[in-house]
Amino acid sequence: MRFCKLAEVSAILAMPLGFVNRGPMSAAENAAPSRSRLPARLVLLVGVLATSASAILVRYAQEDAPSLVIAAGRLSASTLLLLPWASRRVAELQRLPPAGWKLALLSGLMLGLHFAGYISSLRYTSIAAATVLATSTPIWVGLAAPLLLGESLTPALVPGLALALGGGALIALQGGAAGSHLLGNALALSSALTGAVYLLIGRNLRPRLSLVAYTSVVYGTAALTLLMLVGLAGFSLAGYPPRVYLLFLLMALFPQLLGHSSYNYALAYLPAAYVSIAVIGEPVGASLLGWLLFREAPGLLTVLGGALIMVGILVASRN
Repeated sequence: MRFCKLAEVSAILAMPLGFVNRGPMSAAENAAPSRSRLPARLVLLVGVLATSASAILVRYAQEDAPSLVIAAGRLSASTLLLLPWASRRVAELQRLPPAGWKLALLSGLMLGLHFAGYISSLRYTSIAAATVLATSTPIWVGLAAPLLLGESLTPALVPGLALALGGGALIALQGGAAGSHLLGNALALSSALTGAVYLLIGRNLRPRLSLVAYTSVVYGTAALTLLMLVGLAGFSLAGYPPRVYLLFLLMALFPQLLGHSSYNYALAYLPAAYVSIAVIGEPVGASLLGWLLFREAPGLLTVLGGALIMVGILVASRN
């Protein structure tokens, strides 16, 4: 029995990279979601850990490349890595009705704008402030989910949301202590708004599509969106040091495919507000890495805020 459990968890953790795929969720799975919630939470935890490295990789790439180029490189590499598995899902995508395609393309557009804002914000503000503001999606998801998805905030989710947002606010205040960072903070906040739309659409659409089919369309659309923005800004995708392209690949493998695909998997089983709360665990890991690698030492507010976020996630995860 123990071996079966370990095998099941291993299979779930492999899913974000496309090695294992459940396919579309059946009516039986919808009728008994409790069986899937523990694995979904484990996948969500892996996703938070993977995305925590995002800001660090971006900072290294920004030494040699513009922010929009970095965003486009990350999503383009992610899409290319997914192609071998996406080719097996052509028939599934052909069955998607026009309304579903519109939602998927809108989700990809929002994801592209999310990364454009977030990666650009890291050039102007601290890692802690950028990651906290960019992951403030629970505010917007929590406000919109009851109206758009018919999801009510459970009693455990409400105090968890309050604690997590309070912790996020403390980290943002600490991050802005060294200067105004107005432009960077505004860009990070805009990425939170577009990220909220992306999560809400995913919660609506993901149960009807397999993970690989959904992420292939969404990541591909996001990549095209960012490539158009790169062209409009007059930047080139060529001529950068080899390390920049290696960083694109690392961003695609870890924060994107392992991280964001874990969120997309969890959206098939968990409420959008719950997933977005787990997402704001990212600033804690990112701030710690920023401290170790860039000497951005977290102050007292950052430490207190990180503790509040962790407590908020634990409270929200209670049934």
